[in-house]
Formats: sequence, C-alpha cells, structure tokens
Amino acid sequence: MINTNIYNYINVLNKAADAANTRNEIITNNLANVDTPNYKRKDVSFENYLEQALLGGNPLEERVAEVNTHLSDFGGLIYTDSSTLSYRLDGNNVDADTEEAMLAENQIRYNTLVSLIGQEYARYKTVLSN
Repeated sequence: MINTNIYNYINVLNKAADAANTRNEIITNNLANVDTPNYKRKDVSFENYLEQALLGGNPLEERVAEVNTHLSDFGGLIYTDSSTLSYRLDGNNVDADTEEAMLAENQIRYNTLVSLIGQEYARYKTVLSN
C-alpha cells in the first residue's frame, strides 16, 4: 500500500482487485469440490463492507481517504454459503453451472478493476509529463 493521499483511489481499487482474486480462488476451489460429499460452497464478502464504508454525506474523495486509512480492515471475509442447504443427497451444495457463471462475473469484475488502476496511473503520467 502506498501511503500518500494521491494514491487513495489506487489503494482501494487494488484492495478490491485482491478480493476479486481471492474470490476467483474460492470459486475455483468450489468447482474442484463439486463431487466431494458434504462439501459446502464458500464465497468472499468484500463489496458489502466497502460499500458500507463509503456511505455518507462527505465528498467521495474524503470517504475514500477515510477508507484508505483503514484499508487493512478490508481483507474480504471468506464464509461458508448456505451451510444447511444441499442440492444432492450426498450433502454437497455446489452447483457447477452457478459457480461457472459467478467465475465469469468475477473475472469481468477483476479485469475492470485492473483497467481502472491502469487508468489512474495513466492520469498521473499525463499530469507529470506536462
């Protein structure tokens, strides 16, 4: 993490990209365990925490700066989803089609975050080169 206010947005975007990467690993693990008896799918909760932290009446720049000071608290919570639900008699609750759709959605999210980080750096480069 870069500790200067100019990089607040990049730091938050980087943390979101890290959470998306973790979600990718979790979904891949869910797919690998689709035939494992009694396996329960897992997921990562990050966006809800970030959204709650960014709510408020202050300007967005101030809210992002505040989140940036507590960014280490936003690691993404890995949790077991619907632990009492089972799709099959063997107790497994992983649906491969749903997981593959979530994996595709998450990949789009990750690519968007990486693109936004690149755009932020391009803005800084433009400012510094003029």
